[in-house]
Amino acid sequence: MDPAAVTSWASHHPYPAAALAAATLLLAAGTVWCVARAVRSAIRPQSSVVVAAIGAAVCTAYTADTSWRFAAHRLDMASTAERVMMFAAAEVALLACALMARAHKATTAETSGTSGTSGVPGILVWVITGVQVIPAYAESGLIGGTVRAVIGPVMAGLLWHLAMGLEIRVARPRALSSGLLAMIGRELRERMLSRLGLAVRDRTAEQISRDRATARAVRLASRRWLSPWGRARLAAAVARAGVGADPEQRHHLLLLLSARRGAAELTSIELRSPWQPEQPPATPRTPAALVHQQLADMHPLDAVRRVQSAHPNLNPGELAAECISHGVVVSEQLVRVAIGAPNPPRTPAPVPEVHPERTRTPAPEAPASEPEPLHRFVLDLAPMHLPHPEVCAPAPVAALDPPRRLEVHATVPSGFAPEPAETDPLLDQARALAPGRTPSLRQLKSLGIGQARAQRLQTALTTTAP
Repeated sequence: MDPAAVTSWASHHPYPAAALAAATLLLAAGTVWCVARAVRSAIRPQSSVVVAAIGAAVCTAYTADTSWRFAAHRLDMASTAERVMMFAAAEVALLACALMARAHKATTAETSGTSGTSGVPGILVWVITGVQVIPAYAESGLIGGTVRAVIGPVMAGLLWHLAMGLEIRVARPRALSSGLLAMIGRELRERMLSRLGLAVRDRTAEQISRDRATARAVRLASRRWLSPWGRARLAAAVARAGVGADPEQRHHLLLLLSARRGAAELTSIELRSPWQPEQPPATPRTPAALVHQQLADMHPLDAVRRVQSAHPNLNPGELAAECISHGVVVSEQLVRVAIGAPNPPRTPAPVPEVHPERTRTPAPEAPASEPEPLHRFVLDLAPMHLPHPEVCAPAPVAALDPPRRLEVHATVPSGFAPEPAETDPLLDQARALAPGRTPSLRQLKSLGIGQARAQRLQTALTTTAP
């Protein structure tokens, strides 16, 4: 369409032209807004992934230059059109395998819940990388070929792997790759660390040295004969292990040494063959054996109750003997606890009788079934000196147990008369306080005396009362 004709039409039809221009502007603005919204809502990769992708593209172009030269010099592709069509086949295949490995890794991660694997496409990436090393050495020799191989296919494979294969690892930092090469690499690393004695993690360098010295000391101490040089090495290993100051390390050393010295006993240990089935427990054949086994498997209290239900007329002692005969070892007290029987009555011990001749003749023991109803106590005061006056005063006696009766017999010497107590000057005044009866302590303390003197006055008044 001629622009002059459009301008002429717009000048002759201004309103339709203005409406068409406004509609065009609105359509353009809506398109820009939708594109901007889509770009803003799109999930952008991390900057490290973007930089790795750019580096992989540059290294792939570096590899393409080597393939262009190799196609002309080694593959006899003289036509430029032929080389344009064929020289970059390996690079395109490398990029396709990288994309497929990324898709395979994402799919396996979603289905299995792990970090996922790159599968066969991931292996093909490294195969193509290895094949592309050959043109680099063929075109530039050893030195130049090494530069072309490292910067070209090797770096391209690594960067494509980082840019397209490990973005799931970035999202899950703790996830471990389950690919074949990753598994082989982890296994080789663990074996190398174990060989170097570094397999146990979270140990300091000092602890690693002590563990190695402990192992060396165990190895030297397990020998039957040691030369002077060997004894010196053993002493140095023990000192380096620090077993003298660390009880835990010393215990560890002794356990290792005992296990190594007793290793020969492993050949004589009798073990059951795993091919022989386990024998079931023997079943009792007689009723007595069956009862014996059932009572042995029960709790002692339950076994006692079971035997008591079978023999209800037995006393606790006979019931304990019956349980023992069935293999249940119990005491009479345990039987009483099991059946709820009371304890037997306690028999009081007999009191020996004291004769006037002071001859200690043991009293005959009373039978256990007939408790002695009366206890006699004989006190002979004939050969004793006259007692003190305070002993003659009556004193309260604690009440005995009602079931027990005690009879006291005392022999007093003839002509016994207590010595007169000292006469208190307030005795007459105290007697005048309560004529015909003994005054109380409060009445006696009204004379201006203390508690002790009032008690002595009350005792004297009680003794001399008619």
